[in-house]
Amino acid sequence: MQSTYTINDVKRVIDAVGDVAANTTVSILVTDSRRIINPAASLFFALNNRRDGHQFIVDAYAAGIRNFVVSHQPDTIMPDANFLVVDNVLAALQALSAHHRNQFNIPVIGITGSNGKTIVKEWLYQLMCPENNIVRNPKSYNSQIGVPISVWQMNDTHTLGIFEAGISVPDEMEKLETIVQPTIGILTHIGTAHDEGFEGREQKIDEKLKLFKNCKQIIYNYDQLKDHAEELKSHECFTWSRKFNLADLYVFSETTISGKYYLRAVYNQKEIECLIPFRDGASVENAIVCWATMLAMGYSAADADDRIERLTAVSMRLELKTGINDCSVIDDSYNSDIQSLEIALNFLDQQNQHHKKTLILSDIYQSGLEEEALYKQVAQMIKDKQVERFIGVGAALQANKAYFDLPEIHFYDDTAALIKDLGKLHLHQETILIKGSRSFEFEKVSRALVQKAHETVMEINLNTLLSNLNYYKARLNPGVKLMAMVKAFSYGSGSFEVANILQYNKVDYLAVAYTDEGIELRESGISLPIMVLNPEPLAYDKLIYNKLEPVIYSFNLLDEFVKFAQENDIAEYPVHIKIDSGMHRVGFEDFEVEALCDLLAVNNYMRVQSVYSHLAASDAEQHDLFTLKQIGIFEKACAQIEDTLGYYVIKHVSNTSGIVRWPNAQYDMVRLGIGLYGVDAAVSPDDTSLRPIATLKTTVSQVKKVLASETIGYNRNGSLKTDGQIATVRIGYADGYRRAFGNGVGKMLVNGVLVPTVGNVSMDMCMLDVSAAEVKEGDEVIVFNDQLRIEELAQQIGTIPYEILTNVSERVKRVYFYE
Repeated sequence: MQSTYTINDVKRVIDAVGDVAANTTVSILVTDSRRIINPAASLFFALNNRRDGHQFIVDAYAAGIRNFVVSHQPDTIMPDANFLVVDNVLAALQALSAHHRNQFNIPVIGITGSNGKTIVKEWLYQLMCPENNIVRNPKSYNSQIGVPISVWQMNDTHTLGIFEAGISVPDEMEKLETIVQPTIGILTHIGTAHDEGFEGREQKIDEKLKLFKNCKQIIYNYDQLKDHAEELKSHECFTWSRKFNLADLYVFSETTISGKYYLRAVYNQKEIECLIPFRDGASVENAIVCWATMLAMGYSAADADDRIERLTAVSMRLELKTGINDCSVIDDSYNSDIQSLEIALNFLDQQNQHHKKTLILSDIYQSGLEEEALYKQVAQMIKDKQVERFIGVGAALQANKAYFDLPEIHFYDDTAALIKDLGKLHLHQETILIKGSRSFEFEKVSRALVQKAHETVMEINLNTLLSNLNYYKARLNPGVKLMAMVKAFSYGSGSFEVANILQYNKVDYLAVAYTDEGIELRESGISLPIMVLNPEPLAYDKLIYNKLEPVIYSFNLLDEFVKFAQENDIAEYPVHIKIDSGMHRVGFEDFEVEALCDLLAVNNYMRVQSVYSHLAASDAEQHDLFTLKQIGIFEKACAQIEDTLGYYVIKHVSNTSGIVRWPNAQYDMVRLGIGLYGVDAAVSPDDTSLRPIATLKTTVSQVKKVLASETIGYNRNGSLKTDGQIATVRIGYADGYRRAFGNGVGKMLVNGVLVPTVGNVSMDMCMLDVSAAEVKEGDEVIVFNDQLRIEELAQQIGTIPYEILTNVSERVKRVYFYE
């Protein structure tokens, strides 16, 4: 069951003012007007976060919400709406959630640390769910907003809560402690994450420990906190260590057995053991944290060992892949609960590349709801998101199929029956969300539906792209619009996949290089205004049919467009004027602007949407005087054109680096290019707020021992200085890994070791000197990521990051992740 509160109850709890038009009840907290499932039961909080939530009250009202928490009354009259006015909307959200938490007297585990919070939370859920009905954060909802939304899920059916809490600056944790009120505290690994927000490591630890101030028990790594014993002595503590035998759980032996990690430890003066089904360092440490927690909470050593050995990997991200039959596949096949289903449905809703949307869903476990109430809610969520085809797998869904009133429904007893029937479903040109509990093994469904490709993959993190977008939005002057550059296959990162998330997050304009790129976006459901930088006169008909907006940068283009408009009875069509202020690439030069104005004054075939120019060296301090000269030329041209036209036009000159270095030149709009993808020469490498969105990876196809006397590759150009071994990997110049990287110039990461190329790069493969690394066939190889950055690759061959990104062949499969 969901907890409900009347609006008058909410008003009292958050100490709000304002008239209540109708004392309705609410059970759902909403902070995003795009993510509304059940508007009648929703309470909208107009948060002033990256964008002022008051701007979206009208949207939320139009979607059916009638209850709002605001810091001021809106100007628009909205009949029957309740507006609760508070000084601080976020504080009100947190106060309401804290009040809700006070209604329950169950054990609550609070988890914090730099790394591992979400994995430890999800693993503890796996380990303890057999005897508990557990409420926990969806995904990694651990922020000042995510924690209250998570705690709000608590209801009378839950017997245990597990909540993670993350902070990035001082004074945040006390607010989260008031909301979570943990009875048991867990500190995971303390690393470098968010160091920049604190004076030092000690201050960060002190802040994190504030989550535990009222805990009855705290579980932590003694090796990390041995100097904090004094401040922890008032609590019951359970410690673990890999160095000191005075810890409650002392891990004294670690080794690998048959691909698993085998630990031996001393606990209660007895030797115990644990087998972990993972070998990487982070997973081992997270598993030890879980081991210690189970022992501290009274589980037997044998039971803890048995359950930990059966832990499964946690997938915290949705994967968007290219499917068979021109489908797009969203793979979330590892967990299924009501909260993560809502997140996945929102992501499905963002996709516009196909008209038809399909959901493949398994039975949902551990929801805290009665089965009938659960599937009524699920059916309504699916209907609200306009899913056209629903495929349900499992006995519970079958038993409740009457609630699924959708255009097309199918039900199966199990996954095997669905896979057997896939061919008869005729899945074609649709977006398919696969959402299943792990026991249903929906990864088999994913494998059947995903288009096969070779093992070189470029992974695109859409969350990081959104983070980069917000990094630049935060640097914009009030009222400045943002145009995102998605030309050249979005700098190699994909077209509609990137454009969809930009449209969903309300950028103002998109820009492409050529008309066909714009047409592809239109055919994929992108409705944003799209500027075409290099329009071809022969394609004006297609350009106008698809409502694309051409750049006019020469008298010839202007004449051709006017001629086409005359012949086709077109008037006031939106165009953009390009000024050459010193780049000397394309555009009207300073001395041509007067003649341009004469032509603009006498024709009504076009309406100038914007006037813009391009800064040649906005990132380079040594060219600042030239940049100032460009800005002067641009401003003069804009003044002449606006004076001629007699109306306002959008003005934009700042590219990615200009946004940061030239805030006074933001004018009406900025153009965000490669910065969106995590690269900006104007941003210090120490600023970790801007991160690369792409990881290019491949795999080892074969490992060979090679003598120093032998040669390697075409033209016998490669050799080793001493006897060693090489690994052949599945990437070559046809994939975009240029021949210039050969013969030791380029380097890749194999199992964490940086290794050089050896010999020439071939069309489909190249060789690496892995003499210094432990490597086997099938191992993952990183070509570039957020550690081995594309800037480093560019330096290796004397080029720029743009070329590295855009050079990755479209035959390399793109996989998009959304957490």
